[in-house]
Amino acid sequence: MSTETNTPASAAPSSPAASPGGSGGPGANRGPGGNRGPGGNRGPGGNRGPGGNRGPGGNRGPGGNRGPGGNRGPGGNRGPGGNRGPGGNRGPRRGGRRDEPEKPDDGIFEKVVFINRCAKVVKGGRRFSFSALVVAGDKKGKVGVGYGKANEVPESIRKGNEKARKELESISLKGDTIPHEVLGEFDGGKVLLRPATTGTGIIAGGGVRAVLEAAGVQNVLTKSLGSNNHNAVVYATLDGLRQLKTYEDYKRLRS
Repeated sequence: MSTETNTPASAAPSSPAASPGGSGGPGANRGPGGNRGPGGNRGPGGNRGPGGNRGPGGNRGPGGNRGPGGNRGPGGNRGPGGNRGPGGNRGPRRGGRRDEPEKPDDGIFEKVVFINRCAKVVKGGRRFSFSALVVAGDKKGKVGVGYGKANEVPESIRKGNEKARKELESISLKGDTIPHEVLGEFDGGKVLLRPATTGTGIIAGGGVRAVLEAAGVQNVLTKSLGSNNHNAVVYATLDGLRQLKTYEDYKRLRS
């Protein structure tokens, strides 16, 4: 008795060369280069909805105002100023400058024209000394010039003032101006002085103005024609004022 086993044709093992390119069936083609298919689309864009809006802006309310400004009151004033007293002076400062006694007003006009500093080089550094050119006068026809030297500026000015007061000399004036034109010279300085009408003022500058103000001249025209050195200009102006003579002076000389 013989037994026959029928093996279906589809169950037979398939060889790798059964299909061109090793395809697994219709549709499972990887394509040239291992492509998975025509794009593998999941759907028409995969949209979750019309924008996913949460609402019309999510507004919390009309601004969230806390109230009309939150005022605390009408200014909160503490009182009428709170004054501590009449000044509360503590007294003179420690280590400060000593208050110099006020000089009595004797009617003498003083003006510092120029302060010069001189440096002397020594082994330990430099030592400075100062010189001050000072003009003094009573503004009524008397004027003097002083020159002081010291190691400090205030001391040099004080010495200059003392010398200027000692050398006051009278000048001939005609009212508030000078009686005639004059040319003053000293060393390299030359100063021309001319009388002027009332309201002109002192047309001068620097040392010339200082000398004329101290002498009491109010209207005059001036011009510096020589050196610009302060000492030369001041002493040239003083030399010009010494040359002034009035009509009475000439009349006295002739008689």
